[in-house]
Amino acid sequence: MTRLPQLRVPATYMRGGTSKGVFFRLQDLPEQAQEPGALRDALLLRVIGSPDPYGKQIDGMGGATSSTSKVVIVSPSLRADHDVDYLFGQVSIDTAFVDWSGNCGNLSAAVGSFAIAGGLVDPAGVPLEGHCTVRIWQANIGKTIVAHVPMKGGQVQESGDFELDGVTFPAAEVQLEFLDPADEGEGDSAGAMFPTGNVVDTLDVPGVGSFRVTMINAGIPTIFLNAEDLGYSGSELQEDINGDPAALTRFELIRASGAVRMGLIDHPAEAARRQHTPKIAFVAPPAPYRASSGKEVAASDIDLRVRALSMGKLHHAMMGTAAVAIGTAAAIPGTLVNIAAGGGERQAVRFGHPSGTLRVGAEAQLNDGQWRVSKAIMSRSARILMEGNVRVPAETLDSA
Repeated sequence: MTRLPQLRVPATYMRGGTSKGVFFRLQDLPEQAQEPGALRDALLLRVIGSPDPYGKQIDGMGGATSSTSKVVIVSPSLRADHDVDYLFGQVSIDTAFVDWSGNCGNLSAAVGSFAIAGGLVDPAGVPLEGHCTVRIWQANIGKTIVAHVPMKGGQVQESGDFELDGVTFPAAEVQLEFLDPADEGEGDSAGAMFPTGNVVDTLDVPGVGSFRVTMINAGIPTIFLNAEDLGYSGSELQEDINGDPAALTRFELIRASGAVRMGLIDHPAEAARRQHTPKIAFVAPPAPYRASSGKEVAASDIDLRVRALSMGKLHHAMMGTAAVAIGTAAAIPGTLVNIAAGGGERQAVRFGHPSGTLRVGAEAQLNDGQWRVSKAIMSRSARILMEGNVRVPAETLDSA
C-alpha cells in the first residue's frame, strides 16, 4: 500500500510548572483540525502517541503520565481586553479520548511565554525589560488568567533562580492570577462555587461507604476528603497509591459519585468519558514527611498536607488548577481544607505535596450568603524544551 509523506505541523514542546505539553498556534494546525471535532482529536492523539495499550506512548510526544500527556492550542483572542485564547486538551494514554472539560494550571504558566515568542501578543505591549502582562482567555472554562512573564532584551526570560518543587532545575518565576476562579459548572449547579450549597457534605458511594467531603468549583471542580477517613496519613507518595489497584478503583468510584452530586454528570458510568474533571484529593493537618526527592518537609514548613489524583493516578506534585481549588477552599472557613490548615480566615496557604511544598493565595469574600473569590495567585515557571515541527502520518486525518 502506498503511503503519503508525514504531515509537518509547527509545534513547540514546553514545560509549564510540573507538566509538559505540545503547544500549537491555531493557525498552524492543518485546516481540517482548526475546528473542534473528531479530526482535531485524531491529530492530537497521534501527536501524543495515543491510544497506547502498552501505556508508554513510545510512538508519540507523550510521556506516559497525566502530567506529560497534554496539548495546548493558542490563538489571538476574539475577546476584548484579552491577548490570546488558550484551549487545553488532556489526552488519555490508553484510550482514544481527548478531555476538553477543564484547564491545566501548570501549563497555564507557559501560555504567556509561548504567545509572546509566537508573535500572538501585540509587540506594542511587549516591554524590552521587566514583565509583560498577558491576559489569557481560558476557553475550556471561560475564565481569565493574567500571566506576568519576565522579559530581558525584548525576549522572554526563561532562566532564573526560582525553585519549584517537582521540577529539578531552577528557572524564571512566572506569576499567575486566576481571576474569579470559581468554575461556571454545568446543569443546575452552574455558577455555584459549592454546587450543593454546603462547604461540607456527606457523600454516599455505593459499595464503598460514606465520606465527609468538600466539593468545590474553583480552578477546577475538585472533591476533597480527609486522609484519615480513607485510612491514609496524608504523607503518601505515588507508589503508595498507584501500586494499589484496589485503592485506585475506590478513588474512581468516589470521584464518579462526587461528579454526579456536583451536577457534572448524570450517572456514575459517564465519569469514564470525563477523566480530567472533577479532581479528587485528600487532606491532613501538617506533619513532617520525606518528599519523593528525599527532601525533608517539616511540619513548620506547611499549613497542611494534600495529595491529589489526576487521570486516575496520584499526581507526582500538584496540578496547578487543583492548587487554585486548595487555596480557595483554604480561604473559606469550615471546608475540610480550611479545617486541616487550622481553621479561621486566611489569604494564603502553603501545603505539602508528594514533591515538596507550594504556596497559593486567594481572596475570598462572603456576599449575600454566597462565597466569592476574586482571584487566586501562585507562581510557576516555564521553559521551551524544543521547537520546530511535529510529524504525524498523513492518513491520520483521513481515517478520523
